[in-house]
Amino acid sequence: MKKLFYSLYALFFNLSRILPVKENRIAFVAPHNGGEKDSLGILRSYVEEKGGYETVTISTRELHLNTSGLKALILSCLKAAGFFTLKAKALATSKYVFLNDNFMPMASLRFSQKTVITQLWHAEGAFKKFGLSAPLTDDVREREKKCSENLTYIICSSKNVAPIYAEAFGVDKSKILPLGTPRIDSLLAERDTYALRTEFDAKHPECKGKKLILYAPTFRDDPETDRNIVKNIDMAAFKKELGNEYALLIKLHPQIHSGEPVEGTVDVTQEHDINDLTLISDLLITDYSSVCMDFALLSKPCIFFAFDLEEYEKERSFYFDYEKYVPGTVAVDFNAVIEAIKNPRNDEEKLHRFRDFNFDYIDCENTKRIYERIISSNS
Repeated sequence: MKKLFYSLYALFFNLSRILPVKENRIAFVAPHNGGEKDSLGILRSYVEEKGGYETVTISTRELHLNTSGLKALILSCLKAAGFFTLKAKALATSKYVFLNDNFMPMASLRFSQKTVITQLWHAEGAFKKFGLSAPLTDDVREREKKCSENLTYIICSSKNVAPIYAEAFGVDKSKILPLGTPRIDSLLAERDTYALRTEFDAKHPECKGKKLILYAPTFRDDPETDRNIVKNIDMAAFKKELGNEYALLIKLHPQIHSGEPVEGTVDVTQEHDINDLTLISDLLITDYSSVCMDFALLSKPCIFFAFDLEEYEKERSFYFDYEKYVPGTVAVDFNAVIEAIKNPRNDEEKLHRFRDFNFDYIDCENTKRIYERIISSNS
């Protein structure tokens, strides 16, 4: 079915290539998640504030059918049809294209030589293996390679990780631009964290007066394993040892379809933005998620709950030795997590070393650098 969709999209796109490229049109493509408060959405807002360009957003969310009623179904069907026709035409005639992930139909698209295509990606730094560095089926690997052939530039957050991005996308290192990502601007910008916390406490009064611990695990490649991730939390032990001082928030990855919620935790998966949660949380518990980059950027402590590290390394693996690289304590069971919270180790030097390796620019000029290097210089 996916191949049929790819072919259908390519058909309308390639037919639209007879039309001239619009010099002032910029397409922002969100193939999977995000697109609002991630680097893609932040850059789009910056472009719109600067003015002078027509922007178009292309998201696969437009393919989701709303079956809540006949009218809603018809409208969602029309939106899906527009994704394959009008949006394909807009993409084919855009001078600039920005993405936050691999857009698989792109493997079959013939872009104009005038078009400048930039992969912003949706994470910073280098941690677990991704793209062509990760295990892929032959079909997906070949399609990702063809997608990368269309790319003009790939943005990363540090010159240190540029060779890794070149490997992951299968491109020459000259295409990698270590300009920093727009998400960094959002995290480092002046924000009223007191107001954010007050708003959070109004929604979750049980958290008022407590420090916030954010548990944000990444997905595995097996749905059954994903459903069991939260079962590794011993909430009874957490309440006994830490319940008076801390509240435990759970933010699951969009690709995790969890089973039952954990009683006593605060499920923030659907209702809260990860950037806002990062700003108000005092401590992160994660496993192999790149969310640790955000906490390191803000010099906030991290604990790495790696209960299945051996299995994960066999399936996905990392660019560096996991236990030596991560900016915090590694815990293999939940008792060790509790101990690490109660008796924190001084990991400040390790955290700063991790941060400095993965970020060249710790400022709020990343979006501006990308705009000037890619859009202004090619206009």
